[in-house]
Amino acid sequence: MTRFNPPAAENVIEVIRQSLDDLRKSERKVAETVLDNPQHILGATLAETAALALVSEPTVIRFCAAIGCEGFQDFKLRLARSLALGTLPTGSQLESEDTTSELIGKIFGYTISSLDWVRNRLDSRQVSQAIQILSNAQSIEFFGLGASGVVAIDAQQKFPLFGVPCGAPTDTHQQIMTAAMMKPGDVAVVISNTGLTLAMIEVAQTARESGAKVIAITGSRSPILAECDAGIIIETLENTNIYTPAISRIAALVVIDILSAAVGLRRDAEHGEKFANMKRLLLGQRRRLQNTKKM
Repeated sequence: MTRFNPPAAENVIEVIRQSLDDLRKSERKVAETVLDNPQHILGATLAETAALALVSEPTVIRFCAAIGCEGFQDFKLRLARSLALGTLPTGSQLESEDTTSELIGKIFGYTISSLDWVRNRLDSRQVSQAIQILSNAQSIEFFGLGASGVVAIDAQQKFPLFGVPCGAPTDTHQQIMTAAMMKPGDVAVVISNTGLTLAMIEVAQTARESGAKVIAITGSRSPILAECDAGIIIETLENTNIYTPAISRIAALVVIDILSAAVGLRRDAEHGEKFANMKRLLLGQRRRLQNTKKM
């Protein structure tokens, strides 16, 4: 069974954001200047960047080294790659003095931009591999805990529409028992944003040892990918400790929609008619309910 080996990611803007607290005061000035206007820095010289950040040129060089770049030119090349993929908005950190309108604007803006960030970084080859595996599945089990468990339940509601028996056990004992009873032809979809949850790694290992194909949906190049036949990395940037951001869950739900839509489109005409008939039955049920309320 071929294991998934994810490609290395280029994301210097994320590196800068996550390194802010570890940088020296002068280096942080450079970092903040870059984050404030990365497009401008892309066209700036070393001297111009130093002047914008109000630091010396050697400080800019030290900043580049601190974030893992081999000099200023290497930094600009990596910055260009990140900008080509899209950037997240600055000023999205929530503050206690924010008005309701500001909170609405920040959270909506961050969520929309984050989804675009995820879209541009999604590996279509791994998504295609997952679609192929799911299209050939005899049965599918979705596994997740916490917020990832919500995604698993959402997926379990969608895929039975395509004539495939599905489950989404929520208890860890049920999950490991289900994984142990899987067989060749079955598919386990293991959802873990961190990819570090031991219970989910054990489920993936058990399902694979039982002969099932395993798909991981995770937020980074995490250990769980070593147990999978296809690994979909949903890279998100959670930007606050004040509340629990929903972006990782929303992004995973969107990926589930992509997978389910693709599997549905691959079904034959007979299945398409059954699906259309199901929709008509649901519509009729809603109309009867509306008429009952009017009486």
